[in-house]
Amino acid sequence: MRFDIIKCHGSGNDFALIDARGADLSDHAWADVARALADRDGPVGGDGILLLTDGNDAAAFGMRIFNADGSEPETCLNGLRCVARAGLEALGLDQAIVQLKTSRAAVARDGDLAAGVYTVRETAGPATLSIADWPLHGEGDEIIDRPIARLSPTLAFTAVAIPNPHLIAFVDQVDEAELVRIGTICESAPDWLPNRANVSFVQQRSDRELFVRTFERGVGLTNACGSAMGASTFVAGLTGRLPFDQPVTVRNRGGLVRASAAADGMVTLSGNATFEWSGSVTVEAGRASDLIVAERRSDEIEAWSRI
Repeated sequence: MRFDIIKCHGSGNDFALIDARGADLSDHAWADVARALADRDGPVGGDGILLLTDGNDAAAFGMRIFNADGSEPETCLNGLRCVARAGLEALGLDQAIVQLKTSRAAVARDGDLAAGVYTVRETAGPATLSIADWPLHGEGDEIIDRPIARLSPTLAFTAVAIPNPHLIAFVDQVDEAELVRIGTICESAPDWLPNRANVSFVQQRSDRELFVRTFERGVGLTNACGSAMGASTFVAGLTGRLPFDQPVTVRNRGGLVRASAAADGMVTLSGNATFEWSGSVTVEAGRASDLIVAERRSDEIEAWSRI
């Protein structure tokens, strides 16, 4: 099957974006497409695929995401900005409500982070603290800034869903090997965490800046995870590290976003939705081939590289 795609990224979280409005593929088929296109040894590569889908009475358009392993998470806030750009441009809108898998988000074109960096503001949530819905068994009803012995006897985690599940630990220094160790435990879907979880280590660099490093469910160690940046901002307010409703810069390996979180759990991120190139590719028998790049957005790539 031949697909038109846009290679895009939000904060370095990179995807193949497909306009799937009116498409008639099964979830199994989309999972196969995701695994093929996300293969880093293939012609495209990425953290997964993004689908721009049809809207409904409550939303102008929708978004689905399939991770590199073919799983479908509840949301991806870095990916949402890219889908939002595609949807807003396709429909000639400046703002919209977007239907996600289990929730909705508000998106709007925002002032550029820097010259030439197409920027989208997104508001999602509310972040919730109940771990019964994950589920995460054997740890009570909530986990707020305390150890989870099965993961680490010393690190203090906060469990929050936005709506995908996150375990957030504030650290003095990011120990990447330890992050991978803990993330791998969660990725194995043990009986006490059957649906897995995203794991993030967060440094508070000042009263206006956080740095987040994430082992993402279905992806692994990633340059960026938008929902993790949002969840980390909320947890910073929840645990008294930063005030709620205060603008903060959240950095990661892939770049940065502007963020704020409210006490009611709503989180706003403003970040890039960079389109690098557009083209077409064939996916057959679980492999991607015959990539043709029709247009390169060198100006957007250069603008982002300056951040």
